[in-house]
Amino acid sequence: MSGQVRVHRPLCAGSGNCVMAAPEVFDQDDTEGLVLVRNEWPDEELTGSVERAVQLCPVGAIAFRRRKEPERR
Repeated sequence: MSGQVRVHRPLCAGSGNCVMAAPEVFDQDDTEGLVLVRNEWPDEELTGSVERAVQLCPVGAIAFRRRKEPERR
């Protein structure tokens, strides 16, 4: 199950932890070093890396909301 990545750039401290944890999903801009989202809807295999990036963010600027799976009957 994948999900959606959101960032709150004004909170970003530019530590780069997110880029190190999930370079396929995050980058930093060249001027201020603030977080950029390269892939707002990462594939399922990147979920662990994105969740790690959320945990490593020292200011809580990253949110990851998992996509709900439809109920199976």
